[in-house]
Amino acid sequence: MSSSSVVSRALISSALTGAATTAVALLLSAKDTGHPAAALNATSHILWGDQAASVDGADYQHTVVGGALNASAVALWSTIHSLLPKPQSALARLRNAALVAAAAYVTDYYVVPKRLTPGFEKRLSGPSLFGMYLTLAASLALAGVTTTESKS
Repeated sequence: MSSSSVVSRALISSALTGAATTAVALLLSAKDTGHPAAALNATSHILWGDQAASVDGADYQHTVVGGALNASAVALWSTIHSLLPKPQSALARLRNAALVAAAAYVTDYYVVPKRLTPGFEKRLSGPSLFGMYLTLAASLALAGVTTTESKS
């Protein structure tokens, strides 16, 4: 696999996963808290501390920064996913995407210091948090189909 192919796959995947996880974070946050920006705001706790999780309304300091931090994190996982060998079947694509999303969850909540967790857990319910990682897996799988088909 050429380096330009990996970069291309990673960029496409990052854009798709970033858009999908941000949209789902807004929807799940609205459902769980009544405030669409609350979950993304909580992500900005990485820079602003725990008080960021109590901000409900959309603003630059919390929402835009939280969105950028989320996009950066999913770009990392998208890149890792892009470095895996191209799967030859739909089942293998789903397996790879699920494994990367599971690795993201374990890293986010069991490996990194508490200050570096995504922060979604501060505002989203357990089922909604599961939905975030399910969205990551689904968008990685979809990106895998998109980039595989575009290179075939």
